[in-house]
Amino acid sequence: MPYQNRTDLPATVQRALPEHAQDIFKEAFNHAIEEYQDPKKRRDNSDAETIAFKVAWAAVEKVYHKDKDGKWQPK
Repeated sequence: MPYQNRTDLPATVQRALPEHAQDIFKEAFNHAIEEYQDPKKRRDNSDAETIAFKVAWAAVEKVYHKDKDGKWQPK
């Protein structure tokens, strides 16, 4: 299911990520969930939601990293 705004994101994502990173996560997730609804576009037997979460976290990790205290910071 696509997320309409940040408050719709899972609580763990909201607690862990700064607002800008939440926006990146949301947009990447929404695009991926739409893209991978078709099972033929998936590399394995994972469901679309699982793949969308992986894509969303990968998108966040392109722009942010965890610091030594475990907080997400811009690269």
